[in-house]
Amino acid sequence: MNTTNAQKTSGAFIAASWIALGVGMAGFIIGLWRSEMLLSEKGYYFTVLMYGLFAAVSVQKSVRDRLEGVPVTAIYYGIAWFSTILAIVLLVVGLWNATLLPSEKGFYAFAFLLGIFGAIAVQKNTRDTAIFETGSSFSKPSDH
Repeated sequence: MNTTNAQKTSGAFIAASWIALGVGMAGFIIGLWRSEMLLSEKGYYFTVLMYGLFAAVSVQKSVRDRLEGVPVTAIYYGIAWFSTILAIVLLVVGLWNATLLPSEKGFYAFAFLLGIFGAIAVQKNTRDTAIFETGSSFSKPSDH
């Protein structure tokens, strides 16, 4: 497990991460709320956003766990990656077939990506802060 050179995450990066997450999610959700889509379309895009955020955090956590020697099953690791890619594909397919202006499609795509980036960065910062404050990495479960 890698516990060397634990550094405190800067307040500026923590703030930027939360802002990216908040702006991405808020922009996407406000865009949906104000849109003239059917409620079922709004539900589809909202679900894709939430699924994508969760999947991206799962990938980040799984990758980080493996780097630190924390056991992650291959099936969970694969599902996390598959889910992240699937959420992106679902968004692309939905936007490709939507009767929206190209500028609206771009808005949703960039808000989605900003939200995903923010979620990954917030999760990373949360973990790094916990490691820094405790002075050690998360450890493997004991065999006792």
